[in-house]
Amino acid sequence: MIEHFQLKLAGSRMLAPNVRHLAFERADGAPFKFTPGQFIQIHFTYADGKPTKRSYSVGTPVNGDGVAQLQLVVSYVEGGAATRLLGGLETGGAIDASGPYGRFCLQPDDTNQRYLLVATGTGIAPYRAMLPTIEKRIAARGCRVVLLYGARNEQELLYSDEFEAFAAKHPEFVFHPCLSRAARAAPQPNDRRGHVQDVLPELDIDPASDIAYLCGNPDMIDATFTLLKDLGMPVKQIRREKYVSSR
Repeated sequence: MIEHFQLKLAGSRMLAPNVRHLAFERADGAPFKFTPGQFIQIHFTYADGKPTKRSYSVGTPVNGDGVAQLQLVVSYVEGGAATRLLGGLETGGAIDASGPYGRFCLQPDDTNQRYLLVATGTGIAPYRAMLPTIEKRIAARGCRVVLLYGARNEQELLYSDEFEAFAAKHPEFVFHPCLSRAARAAPQPNDRRGHVQDVLPELDIDPASDIAYLCGNPDMIDATFTLLKDLGMPVKQIRREKYVSSR
């Protein structure tokens, strides 16, 4: 059910030079209920008084009915109205929001043997929220998961320590950081150079048993979608969420 509510900033930290992690709590103290992969909308007005809104995936890992905090990951956009609002927000500051929205979620009736999760930039947020659900699915039916995460360099790999810790605990989960500009100072065995779509062919795509999720830069999503189709994956098994930077 879509709700409208006020959020107060509980804390924040920088994840990368131009990316901020924001942790909000509902002003009314109620837990926020959502399905991992869904997003909320932030409502505000431009300087001329015109109302507008921005959408952000909830990145809080959820293992139950609701969460106490809505954790968002926000990129800095030069001259952006949302950047002015969220970039300057101090602890205790309030914003208006609504949600949850979206269907970019792991479906309860999936019977596939493997998930291919592909992300760039802040598109990693919904997969972070999905980790408890992924853990349950691995335990329940032994499915495998491969996460390809594209970034230009090591500094722009968001939450990589969390995904690497999850992969170390679960052999069925493989995390491939894909770095297009520069390798990590201490490269790891699963690191890859290039873009995420460059790595896909080495995964031996199986149209009969794979389901793919694509989240992040629209150009990456379009290129990966085309490649997966060319490799024989049915369109219904490719689920997409495009992130577009808005001013």
